[in-house]
Amino acid sequence: MSDSNNPYGGGYGGQMTAQARFSEAPAAAAGASHVKDTTTAGFAKDVMEESRRQPVLVDFWAPWCGPCKQLAPVIEKVVNEAGGRVKLVKLNIDDHPSIPGQLGIQSIPAVVAFVDGRPVDGFMGAVPESQVRQFIDRIAGPDAGDAGAAEIEGALEEARTLLAEGAVQEAAQLFGAVLQADPQNAGAYAGMAECMIAANQHARASELLANAPEELANDPAVQAVRKKLELYEEARKLGDPAALEHALALNPDDHESRMKLAKIRNVEGKRDEAADHLLLIMKRDRTFDDDGGRRQLLEFFDAWGPKDPATIAARRKLSSILFS
Repeated sequence: MSDSNNPYGGGYGGQMTAQARFSEAPAAAAGASHVKDTTTAGFAKDVMEESRRQPVLVDFWAPWCGPCKQLAPVIEKVVNEAGGRVKLVKLNIDDHPSIPGQLGIQSIPAVVAFVDGRPVDGFMGAVPESQVRQFIDRIAGPDAGDAGAAEIEGALEEARTLLAEGAVQEAAQLFGAVLQADPQNAGAYAGMAECMIAANQHARASELLANAPEELANDPAVQAVRKKLELYEEARKLGDPAALEHALALNPDDHESRMKLAKIRNVEGKRDEAADHLLLIMKRDRTFDDDGGRRQLLEFFDAWGPKDPATIAARRKLSSILFS
């Protein structure tokens, strides 16, 4: 959700997903506030360094943004109730535009989670309190007393691992078992669609997502699978990869051909190669297609998911380019 007067509105690729770290929450005094404002100069200390101790959520906002005013009391309440499992840092994008510009923040409110000095997950819009709690649980781990949630999350992790290893049928069975226990579990719903894609049943996956319950349709996991299907459909129309390779051999700075080839390699499952093409575009020409290499790479991250090795490797390379 973005305000109608939002100058950053438009082409941001959707919600981000990335690796979450599950650990014990640091001890904190009862009633202590875990919310603070930061600046461009203070960002490295307040966010990058602090996120090495516990996850830090950065709320990108502006005074004119109506949804920002709706989200602020909700997220501050939930963060403080989390008792130090995460911290919240707020950045006014009007006063400090450079950091959101580097991270591709084009619609607010936007919340980005940092872990170990890197952006790893996020959401946009004035989401309900329940979704904010789910987001914090995904980043910092569920409350220790929530054994049922921990069991379900463990089953989801096992299913995702099986899927990554190519055991599609076994993964689908686990995702199905989770859905029997929790029919509104967005991760399991998205996982079933991922299994269909892995089995080359793209039409079935599209149908499943089209019929997703309204309360799941905007979940980051479901949106990530939807983005993956969009990338698949787009890549089918891009032409012969051999011809694109030949064009690049003749002119390595043919960024348009390199972009097309990256999209094709992604659909072929050659994610490291796809990411390297986009990173090379970034290194050679950030002005190409208005920093199109970075924007496309962020879309790939959305589609690949948090724990894919290609996401982890490419995100590190991207961070070194952005923050070196």
